[in-house]
Amino acid sequence: MAAEKKRINLALQGGGAHGAFTWGVLDRILEDDDIEIAGISGTSAGALNGAALKAGMLAGGRDGARENLAWLWSQVTGQQDAGLSGWMQGLDMGRVAQALEYSPGFAALDIWSRLVSPYSYGPFYRNPLTSIVEAFDFDRVCADAGPDLFICATRVRTGKIRVFSGDDITTDAILASACLPTVFQAVEIDDPQTGRREAYWDGGYTGNPALYPLFARHLPADIVIININPLERDTLPVTSQQIQNRINEISFNSSLLRELRAIAFVQRLLGDGRLSGDEKAPVLIHMIADDGLMNELSVATKLVPSVYFIEKLKAAGRAAAEHFLAAHKDDLNRVGTVNLAETYG
Repeated sequence: MAAEKKRINLALQGGGAHGAFTWGVLDRILEDDDIEIAGISGTSAGALNGAALKAGMLAGGRDGARENLAWLWSQVTGQQDAGLSGWMQGLDMGRVAQALEYSPGFAALDIWSRLVSPYSYGPFYRNPLTSIVEAFDFDRVCADAGPDLFICATRVRTGKIRVFSGDDITTDAILASACLPTVFQAVEIDDPQTGRREAYWDGGYTGNPALYPLFARHLPADIVIININPLERDTLPVTSQQIQNRINEISFNSSLLRELRAIAFVQRLLGDGRLSGDEKAPVLIHMIADDGLMNELSVATKLVPSVYFIEKLKAAGRAAAEHFLAAHKDDLNRVGTVNLAETYG
């Protein structure tokens, strides 16, 4: 007799090129026929991964989703690394990341981004992600069939989140979700909620990613968070790049932590009997992460999509997913595997 499907939602964080870790996790999950992906909430790189997965799945099932994700990351790297990945293969990943962070080229790029506004380029400005996102099959990305897809962006004017779904998911919506304000010009989109044309920045500031769209009654209780921004760093950041990177990590984790604390609070009320299950359904939280690896990496490895790092991150994501499934596949649809009360309560 066939095993009962494990229905899950996915919450996909943003983190630049580190989103290749999420690619690896998704690639492994898609190999498991027992797991059904019912909903996806994604921000920035998570938005690109989510859109590629859904479009590929509707075009060619699980294999189609895996192929489309591979296509996405081949476009991100441009499949060009000037032969770097070959000689770096035998080197420690952390040392290579550190060498990249301290390289003159990246230092110049970092200084340039702090001194020069993305609006300084005038008519020569173009978001390099545009051609990639425009190639998505939006008939499938926006379709009612397949996993529900939610994309998060931040209104510049109000600082509030906007969650795009259905036909509202466009090229601009995905570009807005991945719009780092020091690198890209804000993306302007008509907003029916405010009745005006709004400018948007990266969704990571307000939802990285937002979990609440996944609380819908028709979706399963299980939310698997694929975390690529380390929650903890034992090493004190001392260089300007390290300090800025940690500020961004804390900022981009803050919205997720708030939602997890709220879930922990509601679960405590349910456990104490002060809130009935009829009023609020339980949420089962799981997390796939590799904080040890992410602590070895840097802001440079987020911004420079080297084939070497992309391949390593994908492999690490697959390994993390393999470990999670071996340990917790049977727990899906039964219990959460993150101790919210202890960690976030």
